[in-house]
Amino acid sequence: MLSPSPNNALVFDAISYRYDKEWVLKSLFLNIGAGEIVCLLGPSGCGKTTALRIAAGLEVPSTGSVWVHNQIVAGDGQFVQPENRHVGLVFQDYALFPHLTVAGNIDFSLNGFDIKNKTAVIDQILADVGMLSYRDSYPNALSGGQQQRIALARVLVRKPQLILMDEPFSGLDARLRDTIRDQTLHVLKQNGVATLMVTHDAEEAMYMADRIIVMNAGTLMQTGTPEELYYKPINPFVAAFLGDVNQFEAIYHAGGFDTIIGRIESHQKFNAGQAVDILIRPEAIMLDPSDNQEERPGHARVMTTRFLGRHSLIHLAAQDNTNTMVHIHALISGRYLPAVGSMQKITLDMKQVFIFAKEA
Repeated sequence: MLSPSPNNALVFDAISYRYDKEWVLKSLFLNIGAGEIVCLLGPSGCGKTTALRIAAGLEVPSTGSVWVHNQIVAGDGQFVQPENRHVGLVFQDYALFPHLTVAGNIDFSLNGFDIKNKTAVIDQILADVGMLSYRDSYPNALSGGQQQRIALARVLVRKPQLILMDEPFSGLDARLRDTIRDQTLHVLKQNGVATLMVTHDAEEAMYMADRIIVMNAGTLMQTGTPEELYYKPINPFVAAFLGDVNQFEAIYHAGGFDTIIGRIESHQKFNAGQAVDILIRPEAIMLDPSDNQEERPGHARVMTTRFLGRHSLIHLAAQDNTNTMVHIHALISGRYLPAVGSMQKITLDMKQVFIFAKEA
């Protein structure tokens, strides 16, 4: 059980949710501290948006309780309506009123608030998100990124205790998305507001979040900082969802594994003959030219190369003892473009090599 605390903006205590006969969420625990940005990360259909809707009060949990700033808002026979939760919502479509100007949209969100000098308040929040010069524009004259900033300003101006964001950058092109999420991160931190954000993009989660909650099939897989999840995943799903991996099967013997890319010693204890999955991040593979062009363990032949600016992506092929060719990706910092067809010796950064016993 998670105990609510004055320092927690949001607490889920054993939240489950059933739709018809299917359990969409299964005993989900989470907490968000004041001023903390937490991302729910997972594939489509894993239950992350349902969790967000439960926090907002748009869905009623089947079991468990929800607390917002030490007040129970769902569970134990109680339910607080969305408009009374002091929670801000930013969804994918932004939902701006097309007949109102930018300033008018924000003014509308302040209905019911006793605010002196409302014009100055509106102008200040527009300045915070870099949109003051557009105060008299209409939404149809704004780009997607500008509309996203107005949607965020409309929420922040109410000074909510918690902001919930559902895939807020999904409708933006890649270059604009990078800029807008950077601006959004700074605005959220500047305002010190606790945030729960849903995304299926691991890079976006690592960029935005203080902590990430990885979900799959309605279940919490792992929670931690981006660095913890990236370097210490607890299962193959988390390892693969947080970044690209090369995956191999191997058998444990004599303290390690003989693989197509060489011998891998292990400090983990397995039973002799036990089958495992070995996941290796592309950036864990270091390459050196080999004088010997023969196919053998610990070496791979260059298939093609791609220069990506900060990195070079090397496509390699390694041959096992059954003459089966295995495709491998190596991501090398800087410009490293070995000749196609050349043989490369492989060395591994073991901090980015993950070994898991195969499930029965």
